[in-house]
Order: sequence, then C-alpha cells, then structure tokens
Amino acid sequence: MTIFSGEGIEFLLRWFHFVAGITWIGVLYYFNLIQTPFFGTELGGQARSFVVRGLLPNALWWFRWGAMFTFATGWLIVLQRLGHGESLASVRMTLILTGGLIGTLMWANVWFVIWPAQQVVIKSAEQVASGGQALPDAAARGARAGLASRTNTLLSFTMLFFMGAASHLQQIASGSPNLVLYWLFFVVLIAAIEANALLGPGLPSQKPLATVSGTIHAALAALIVFYLNAEFVL
Repeated sequence: MTIFSGEGIEFLLRWFHFVAGITWIGVLYYFNLIQTPFFGTELGGQARSFVVRGLLPNALWWFRWGAMFTFATGWLIVLQRLGHGESLASVRMTLILTGGLIGTLMWANVWFVIWPAQQVVIKSAEQVASGGQALPDAAARGARAGLASRTNTLLSFTMLFFMGAASHLQQIASGSPNLVLYWLFFVVLIAAIEANALLGPGLPSQKPLATVSGTIHAALAALIVFYLNAEFVL
C-alpha cells in the first residue's frame, strides 16, 4: 500500500503534524484572542471562576498535548529529511529550522512556563470555590502564564510564515547565503523576545502584549524583522 511507503510515511507525519499544530495554535488563539479579553468584561469577571475550574483544565490538556505532538512530529520530519540526504545548509532546511526552532521555544513555554503556572491558578480557584483562601502566588503565576502565552501568539506568526516559506518561498534566499550571520541575528532576536516574556513583570517592552491589538501588531513587527533577516542575509 502506498501509504506505508517511505513517501507515505512522510506524508502521514506531515498530516499528523498539521492536525496537532492546528489543535495547538487554535487553542492558543482561543486563549489570547477570545478568552482573555472576555475575562476583562463584567460578565467575564463573574464567570472566571467557573471557566477556570470547569473549562480551562480540558482546554489546557488539548493545548499542551497539541504542542507536544506538533513538536515531536516536526522533529521527526526534520530527521527524516536529513536521513534522505538533505543538507542542514540548504535553503529549504534553513527555513524549516527557523520555524522549527521558534516552534520548539513555543513548546517549551507551554510545558515549562504556562502549564505549571496554570496548575497553580486552577488549584487556587478550586480552593476559593470550596471556601478556602486563594494561593498567594496564584495571581503572579497567572500573569506570568498570560505573558508567555501572548509571547507564543507573537511568535506563531513568524513560525507559520517560515514553515510555509520552506515550500513556497525558497527564492527568499540569494545565491550566497551568510548562514553564520543569519543564525547569529536569529538567536539574538529570539533571546530578546523570550527574555521579555520571562523577566519582569512591568517592563515597558511588555506593554504591547497587554492587549489583543498590541499583540498582533508586535507579532507583525517581529515577522517583518525575521523576514528582513532572511531576505538580506540568506
């Protein structure tokens, strides 16, 4: 059967990667574009405890495991391409790795920043609902999770762009790419974005991520900078 051939296995990996990625990024956008602004309304404030205790645990399950399977299948695809002889220095692989490394950072934010913090938030809401006291660090952990989640939303624009560019925009690169300079600038930019998510709170650079429109504008600005790096350095 064709589906069990080498090409078919690669297709299945890509299909699973797409399904998991849509699940992960879809829930990410739900959290940041829909749920968080709703919590800022009067009705949302009244419903917050019910949502955190009732809906959030299930949503976070799909969120973190969508991230995990996107991460795992993505790197399996990369390893398969390398096993077939594709060079790490090729334009296609450089663009894939750009998106893949951003996706890996987003995955790490999900599992090591957002999920641990949200566990505290959920536990605190459950204690309050049962007549107890809120956990003292719940608010701060919730703010940290929110900032990391909005940072992931920002990064997702660039991640998705470069994943698509690997197949449809390889002409972005010149004939003599400077990979050292390209990756150096990439690392500096990614480190600055992640530091902005993990340091603070209260940094002036975090203010654009306080609103949906600010997050989208910051995401587009970051995408332009990453694109210009590829356009003029690759």
